[in-house]
Amino acid sequence: MTRAPTAAQRQVIDAADPVTGRLRGTQAQLAALVKRGLAFRHPRPPHDHFLTPAGHRMREAVPEPQVPTPSTGVFTPRVGGEEGAPLAGPARLREVHSAWQGLLELRRMTHPDGAVDRPCGWERTHLVQAAALALEAAGHRPAGGDADGYRVRATAQPEAVAVYAPDPGTLAACGATLERAGWQAGEYTEPRTRVRYLLASPRRV
Repeated sequence: MTRAPTAAQRQVIDAADPVTGRLRGTQAQLAALVKRGLAFRHPRPPHDHFLTPAGHRMREAVPEPQVPTPSTGVFTPRVGGEEGAPLAGPARLREVHSAWQGLLELRRMTHPDGAVDRPCGWERTHLVQAAALALEAAGHRPAGGDADGYRVRATAQPEAVAVYAPDPGTLAACGATLERAGWQAGEYTEPRTRVRYLLASPRRV
């Protein structure tokens, strides 16, 4: 049974990178988290420490704190329709690329066979954000301001999100992107509104 971490160790867990789970703390704090099964030390240099699935579950058991970095702040994938969302300039593109590469690394580290072609545990517990990151990283434009683009929304179905797009071509392109990112996606029509949408879920095999 995992013992509860101390307050200082809990701060380290709460401050973990929201995508990769990378930790920052003293060697004693990190070693204690490893001993509790909440973190692991990467075997490759620079031997950073990352949250284990148990560590992620503990971190997500309470609202995640906003832990800004000195330059960019907390990264948040654009799900479409946000007010005051960042523009798709060079800085945003770099952030999205870095977040996507971090997510691929998380897949590699957490899948038993090191696979990066299917979603990991973090994505299955953050469905909307994960699907939005895959779309934004592939260059799709999210809806916002005076621009129309994709919108990712939660659904009542377990492990499934709905993706809306302004036209059939964009919707099909979003579906192809999600398929390449390890999701299953199919097009459906809402019975009352007749609006077409994608129903997407993380692929397991």
